[in-house]
Amino acid sequence: MLSHIILVLACAAVVSSQPSDNHEWKAPEMGQVRSPCPGLNTLANHGYISRSGKGITIAEIMEGAVAGFNVANTSILQAAKVGLLSGSAFDTMDLDALALHNLVEHDASISRQDWALGDNLNFNETLFSVMANINPESDFYSPETAAQVQKMRLDDSIARNPSVTNTDKEFQLRCRESALYLSIFGNTTTGVAPKQFVNIFFRDERLPIEEGWKRSEVLITPDTMHPMQTFIFHNSNWTQTQACEPLVLGSGIVI
Repeated sequence: MLSHIILVLACAAVVSSQPSDNHEWKAPEMGQVRSPCPGLNTLANHGYISRSGKGITIAEIMEGAVAGFNVANTSILQAAKVGLLSGSAFDTMDLDALALHNLVEHDASISRQDWALGDNLNFNETLFSVMANINPESDFYSPETAAQVQKMRLDDSIARNPSVTNTDKEFQLRCRESALYLSIFGNTTTGVAPKQFVNIFFRDERLPIEEGWKRSEVLITPDTMHPMQTFIFHNSNWTQTQACEPLVLGSGIVI
């Protein structure tokens, strides 16, 4: 009997020593870092990727995106791979390094300042208010409002930033990002999403579970996003203002 009790206690000690994360939201602590991307920051704040924001692997991002958002690997793999160029490590990245201008970070962001104009890393309420105040008579965002916001934000960047980068690459990134937030927090077919959920995501970098949001039962893939991404593409009234941009291959490495 005594040996049985000892065995049970030993097993309990082993289990209790294993790292666990119930994915509660926690604001980043001193020394923890975050990125210009509210999606990655939300995953870190909920522990779906390392809460430190440091030494993040592509596999970690892929697993975290499925677990937290039900976003398929194919939806974000390319961007994640490019993110490795933000630092000197072969197979990991730190989230704050993703502020490297024109790698995956871009001008005319919904929630971040242009690099040439100031802080391109942290959330900017003034810029986000463009989206938060769109279509005030409705409680929902949609592909229509996403297209309007993209145009308004780009117009503002062009007006204020003489060195704005505005090529097809940035436009495609913005359309994909808009389709992602609409799919994660709204209907994966129509792209209609409650403003409350989306606003919490951008402002607090938190999953709005307490407010009633549930992770999509539909895996969010390039195919599911394609119709709304195409709609946003064709309704943003986008005009390319430069043919190409410097090719960023890493920190201090620009061709």
